[in-house]
Order: sequence, then structure tokens, then C-alpha cells
Amino acid sequence: MYRFCKAVIAAFGPEYLREPTAQDTARLLAMGASRGFPGMLGNIDCMHWEWKNYPSAWQGRYKGHVRVCPVILEAVASQDLWIRQSFFGKAGSHNDINVLLCSPVFARLAKGNSPPVNVTINGHNYDKGYYLGDGIYPQWTNIVRTIPNPVREKRKRFSQEQENARKDVEHAFGVLQY
Repeated sequence: MYRFCKAVIAAFGPEYLREPTAQDTARLLAMGASRGFPGMLGNIDCMHWEWKNYPSAWQGRYKGHVRVCPVILEAVASQDLWIRQSFFGKAGSHNDINVLLCSPVFARLAKGNSPPVNVTINGHNYDKGYYLGDGIYPQWTNIVRTIPNPVREKRKRFSQEQENARKDVEHAFGVLQY
């Protein structure tokens, strides 16, 4: 796994494994606004991969509660399948919450570091962008979670549109698995 990660960094690091530039941020914001989400910087989620060929001597060390050895990838992806931030949790030792707590993406957000954004939503001005996430993510101003059990029509419509937009990160994970 270590050699694989080093190879990915060597091959793709300079162009893809970097902080987004001002042009990148403007493109992401325009993409989000065109879909009805002004200020959106992308979608965040975690994916579990089964590490099938890990050394048999490590069986007890890395197997999780699901009896396989998972590797967890946390990623921020956009509609054009650009995975602009990613983090791999250690094999077998992490669940989604632990990965989030170790993630550089969350470390930057916790410190208040986010690409500068100037957007007005429902009459309120915001200077930071946000990510669409599911219910496992904390309630932070820069993570918009799905509304659980929406009742009113307006909330149902918003939840439906949000889930449609969140499929971007799932699509990116699907491409990686293919």
C-alpha cells in the first residue's frame, strides 16, 4: 500500500494532489451555482475498499468488524470527476469517523481554512464555501448535510436536489473501482 501511494503521488502529485488555485475554486463555484448550490466546493464522502491481497500474517491485525481488511478513502469530488482532496485511512484500523478525525481536509476546515468565497444565500453573505455531505459528518457551517426525513415539500425538493448532486462523489468512487 505504501509503494502504491508513493507511486500515485509521484505520478499525479504536481497536477492533481495540490491545493486548488483561485481558478480551480472559481470553476467549482460556477459548477455548483449552475446546479442550484451557490458556494458549493464539492461533495465529500468515504468509500471502503477490501484489501484482498494483504499478507496472511497480518490477518488479525487489520481485519475490521466486517471480517475483511478494509481501506477507507475519504474524497472531495466535483461533477467533472475531479477528486480535489483525498485521504486514505490505515487499513483495518479506521471507520468513517476515525478517518474524518485524521483527515487533512477536516484539519483545514477545523482551523477555519477554506478557499475564500463571496456568496449570498437567502440574503446572508458567506465568505467560505461548503461541501455537501451525508449524515455522518459534523454539523459545521461549511458542510451541508442531507435533511433527515424532510416533511414539507420545499425541504423534500431540496433534499432530492442535494442527493442528486451528492451522486458526483459516488460516481467518482465508481470510476475508481472500475
